[in-house]
Amino acid sequence: MIRHAAILPVLVLAPLLLTACGSEKAGDPGPSASAPASAAGPAADPGTGELASRAQAMGVAPELVYVTDAPGFTLAQQSVGVLGDDGFSATWVDGETNALLRLAVDRGTITAGTCPEQPVGDMSGEHTTCERDGGAWYRTGAGRHEYALSEEGHVVRVSAETDAVPRDVLRAAALAAHRPDAAETDALLPSVEPAPATPVERGDLPPYGDGAPDNHVDVGG
Repeated sequence: MIRHAAILPVLVLAPLLLTACGSEKAGDPGPSASAPASAAGPAADPGTGELASRAQAMGVAPELVYVTDAPGFTLAQQSVGVLGDDGFSATWVDGETNALLRLAVDRGTITAGTCPEQPVGDMSGEHTTCERDGGAWYRTGAGRHEYALSEEGHVVRVSAETDAVPRDVLRAAALAAHRPDAAETDALLPSVEPAPATPVERGDLPPYGDGAPDNHVDVGG
């Protein structure tokens, strides 16, 4: 009786322990099931949303809209516009030196064979030198220098006058070029909604009657 009393609780508890462990594993989704596939999530489609509507209103292809960041430089809002058929162009200004940093995005490609044939900063007829710098091309010509990066079906270029913007600043601005997020889109592209009309105050309207202009002529006039 003593031997059976010692063994039976173990036999009874064993299935209960196995059942408890099994149910705990089944109910626990584990780290891979609860964690998202990507912390940032999928990239937004450039053909939809606020970016698309604002770009298309300007005549710019949404996928060709880029923005960059360079310390000391501020976007010149009036410079934002169309490049070529549906490309994009914008200029940033150094508040202290007034140096200009131009971002231009247009369709096409750039290779070792075509690089010397493409003028820097749209200065046609000038000699262009090309130097490979990592994944980009460093190009000089006509007193300007430029970094050009080949993307899918288009080229992103950041250029400036050679004696106004150092090469390392130019390179950093080119590598910082990216498609804008919602806040950057709002600051970069003009709104498609027209500004509300401001009523014009007319000084010749009397404050009484039907509001017709006062055309009264004095005696002798």
